[in-house]
Amino acid sequence: MAQRNERPMLSQNIARPGRGGGGRGGGAAMRGGEKPKDFKTTMKKFLKYLGAYKLGIFLVMIMAAASSFFKVVGPKILGQATDILYNAVEEGIVTGVISIDYATLRKMVMLLLALYIISYVFSVCQGFTMAKMSNNITYRLRKDIDEKINRLPLSFFDTTSTGDVLSRITNDVDSINRSVRETLTQLASSLTLIIGTIVMMLSISWQLTLIAFAMIPISMFVIAKIIKISQPLYRKQQKSLGYVNGHVEEMMSAHLVVKSFNMEQASMEDFDIYNNRLRENAWKSMVASHLTMPLTGFISNLGYILVCIVGAAMKINGQITVGNIMSFTQYIRNFNQPIQQIANISTMLQSAMACSERVFEFLDQKEEEPDTENPVSTDDITGTVAFKDVRFGYTRDKIIIDDFDLEVKPGDKIALVGPTGAGKTTIVKLLMRYYELNGGRITIDGVNIKDFTRNDLRGMFGMVLQDTWLFKGSIRENIMYSRPDAGEERMIRAAKASRVHHFVQALPGGYDFELNEESSNISQGQKQLITIARAFLQNPKILILDEATSSVDTRTEVQIQQAMEKLMENRTSFVIAHRLSTIRDADKIIVMNAGHIVEVGNHATLLAKGGFYANLYQSQFENT
Repeated sequence: MAQRNERPMLSQNIARPGRGGGGRGGGAAMRGGEKPKDFKTTMKKFLKYLGAYKLGIFLVMIMAAASSFFKVVGPKILGQATDILYNAVEEGIVTGVISIDYATLRKMVMLLLALYIISYVFSVCQGFTMAKMSNNITYRLRKDIDEKINRLPLSFFDTTSTGDVLSRITNDVDSINRSVRETLTQLASSLTLIIGTIVMMLSISWQLTLIAFAMIPISMFVIAKIIKISQPLYRKQQKSLGYVNGHVEEMMSAHLVVKSFNMEQASMEDFDIYNNRLRENAWKSMVASHLTMPLTGFISNLGYILVCIVGAAMKINGQITVGNIMSFTQYIRNFNQPIQQIANISTMLQSAMACSERVFEFLDQKEEEPDTENPVSTDDITGTVAFKDVRFGYTRDKIIIDDFDLEVKPGDKIALVGPTGAGKTTIVKLLMRYYELNGGRITIDGVNIKDFTRNDLRGMFGMVLQDTWLFKGSIRENIMYSRPDAGEERMIRAAKASRVHHFVQALPGGYDFELNEESSNISQGQKQLITIARAFLQNPKILILDEATSSVDTRTEVQIQQAMEKLMENRTSFVIAHRLSTIRDADKIIVMNAGHIVEVGNHATLLAKGGFYANLYQSQFENT
């Protein structure tokens, strides 16, 4: 919970009546002033991403084209069969005897049946293939996003809403899945239907074909106008959906804080704002997309009417047969259908590109600097740590750690103290290379921390933070998270040393007791004890304690302090403390203020000096 409080809620990122619209969160895709990537750039990236599936796409399009091809031939054969019947009836009116060639008709019917069955088989096969391929594409997208998350620097998560990332990995990827599945097959079948239909229409009558063609420019003009309107609306819809998801996620994870401050009504008001914006943007985008089919259908029907009128006149003049007119009307339907499908494809493509834009924007985020190609081994590390001229700011224009110098010998217990915002926790984050320095360097045993891999570097450290970090799972799994290969006996020893074993025995299931997602089914103090047990089990070379005992009662604090003393024996330790009574026995106390070291010494010498540390210490005990 405390981790969530490190940044403002997403609701602060959008101005609402009566509230400010500031805040750090929101992410790259969520900033209202940032222009989105253009359609062409996103399309190029999308097509490049699909390059790994060229063979599958080719097979799908071939099968879709084959299915459409067999459909194209059908109306021509049906027209010929109609001519046989019509001619027989016309001749019968003259001669009084109707003579129908049933053998030929039977062959034509069987041929039609065979064509439509073959078309159906191809359609089913391409449907199965497309479903499998589209799911493979979305599987890869989600996998790439998940891997990308692990390669992003911590600074990205400082400025990005969790809900927005979740929206990209769920809603946006699902939308891409649907669009890929439908557009590729429709595109192949539509192009085949258009080409095949044009050939068949020209074989029947070039005059009627020209009438049908006259409707195409009008349809294309309408489609282009709708695309121009719908494209920004789809982007707004997806962005609004990200806001809604972000707000819901924050409210779910911070519901205790919301209730504690009686902010339920304000939360609902914020949600109403985001939800209304989503509704408005979704409604507008849907209206724009649903205009395409009716308008193109209306234009197609105008062409259909003209063909029927002109065809009737041509029949009277003996320029065309009734069967050919019937075939042509079927073809003009077939011709209009792919035109409408292409219009539908353009609509889905807008949605897919809006979603792809957000996904690729995430995948294109700047990653952590790569590890060195020739890393130094950490096997013989003793724990000598040195900061030399270290400069750092979360943004380059605002430096918060400036010219920081510190040398720590192996086994030293170093306490970092100072007022809130002095830079104590930031120093520890820099030591573990969560952030890159703006200047200077940090070394361990004389080796620049950049010369270790991040995994090796962070493997040297054991951390116990003020903010408990447990995940959904059993207590055993949470303790063994630092050493999954540790046996049961080692795990229990670590639990006993950290005073976890006693309270675990009282829980149903003991070490198999399942923690929920927020770990709210145990107390805050118990959660902290479990994180301490995790550090015991890890047996690190360097220890970091960030107000590790702040969430436990006084009696438990004394017990943990004793256990910590044992844990810190022969280990370099960094202890961040606000309660100065807990670091009296530190080998060296580093007093920080505004990113600078203002005093260095042990507890006795700093008190005798009567400076910054003495004032801090006395302020904590002035009422005792």
